Amino acid sequence: MSNSTAAAVLTTADLSEAIRAVRTLLGIASGCPEVDFEAVIRSSDVLVRVRRVLPDLQWGASAGEEHGSSKAGADPANCLPIQVFDWSRPLDRAEPFIDALGPEPAAVRWDLNAWPAVPAADLEQVSQKYAYLTLTVNSRDLYQTEPSQDHTVHVHVTNDSQTARVHWLAQQVGGRFTGRMELAYL
Repeated sequence: MSNSTAAAVLTTADLSEAIRAVRTLLGIASGCPEVDFEAVIRSSDVLVRVRRVLPDLQWGASAGEEHGSSKAGADPANCLPIQVFDWSRPLDRAEPFIDALGPEPAAVRWDLNAWPAVPAADLEQVSQKYAYLTLTVNSRDLYQTEPSQDHTVHVHVTNDSQTARVHWLAQQVGGRFTGRMELAYL
């Protein structure tokens, strides 16, 4: 398993502002073939909305998969709360998934082809292996351990030498890098 460091470049209480920032960063990135979802769903109402977006949702009971999972064919409504770990989805599922969440915390990660070179900022291209963008919804961190009323956009880097890219990407969305980073297992 590889990992990267996720740097927070924008935190806002306005979800539409966070989504605009993600769209801007996706416009900068070189392609985005898929999106991944992680969430904790506690309510049956949210579960119904999420399953409209992802009918074959991949999940496991928060109490442990022995208490139910999509692999076992269990009904998630009987296993709440559940943890969603759903990977490699089409891009058009991201915003409907976010809309379906309501107040539930989640992380949506876009797996990019690359962060392009930016010669004017002296930035080299970053390959797909390390090019990711994550939006945490109703949470400040990637793993939903810090529930919050706001939403954070994170860009992923491989080492401290890429902080110039983090600052540049933050500027493109009207944010700023405050130094808040966390390890991301990919």
